[in-house]
Amino acid sequence: MNEDRRRKHQQGHNDSSNWIWGIFYYNHEDKRIFVPKRIPVMGWTINLANATPFLVITAIVIAVIILIEYLK
Repeated sequence: MNEDRRRKHQQGHNDSSNWIWGIFYYNHEDKRIFVPKRIPVMGWTINLANATPFLVITAIVIAVIILIEYLK
C-alpha cells in the first residue's frame, strides 16, 4: 500500500496542472502538507490545497505579533 501511495504522490507531483505558475503546488488529492519542489535540490514547498499550512502560518504570525507587542 505504501508503494501505491508513493506512486500516486509522484504522479500528482509531476502533473503540471497541480502547479500554479510552476512554483505553487495545489493538489486536493495529495494530503501532504510539505512537498518537494519541482527541482528537489531547491527544498520543499507547501500544498496550498490543504488548509493546515494556512492555519500554521496564521498562528506563527499571531505569535510573532504578540511577542513583539509584549517586548515593547
